[in-house]
Amino acid sequence: MHSFSNYDTTQQELTVRAQNIIAKGKINLDKKQALKQVLGFIDLTTLSGDDTTQKVTELCAKAESFFDGDKGIPNVAAVCVYPVFANTVHHALKGTDIKTACVAGAFPSGQSPLPVRIDEVKYAVDHGADEIDMVISRGRLLEGDMDFVFDEVRLIKEACGEAHLKVILETGELKTPELIRKASVIAINAGAEFIKTSTGKITPAATHEAFLIMLDTIKEYYEATGEMIGIKPAGGISTPEEALSYYLLVKHILGERWLSSVHFRIGASSLADKVYDEIIHL
Repeated sequence: MHSFSNYDTTQQELTVRAQNIIAKGKINLDKKQALKQVLGFIDLTTLSGDDTTQKVTELCAKAESFFDGDKGIPNVAAVCVYPVFANTVHHALKGTDIKTACVAGAFPSGQSPLPVRIDEVKYAVDHGADEIDMVISRGRLLEGDMDFVFDEVRLIKEACGEAHLKVILETGELKTPELIRKASVIAINAGAEFIKTSTGKITPAATHEAFLIMLDTIKEYYEATGEMIGIKPAGGISTPEEALSYYLLVKHILGERWLSSVHFRIGASSLADKVYDEIIHL
């Protein structure tokens, strides 16, 4: 388990730093090439109470529709759904490189008994999920019960088996840089392959400030251990410009090695069409 350094920064400092990184990053940016990469990082998502098998099947068809080898346009990275649709997505995407991702473990609140949450994760994996997006118990974190949060991530990671685990911090509920840092540290030390900003179900969702804290934590862990942890902003990212801002933060803080769907994802429902349209028109 890695012992992280103290993290002392203010919200204002994070805001200014993010703005500067994004502004400088845009200067020599090959926008079309960057957007092609961004498209390949998207977890195409539907997480609504009125999701149906038909809606999910159509989303899978859309996920495959962007690819154009001649133009260098990739598939999206994954389709992300509730566990009841894991089998539908798994079969619809068979033969492609698009992953089946499921939110599981009492998404989005995390407010169910841990054994029930673990069973839901196992269900999703048994029905074809390659990746699990879990939520931490923010209430326990706010109460100071760090051991519980560590243990839940560790146990859910065990339940994932071969499936990759993305741990959602729900940074909009954590409020302070200190708590976001603490949640990032716990998730990484407990076995997360990815840390993710948000469920997309509360406001604020993804923010540059929270994302920077998470990037800094991943960088420190990599420099100490050589292990690359992935990162996923999600919630409210609906325009190509917003997506590019997160791309530029990753590129600047973590470097080119992280610009791959293995270590960088963007969770979104309406973003992919807009990114594709802009690529075509550039």
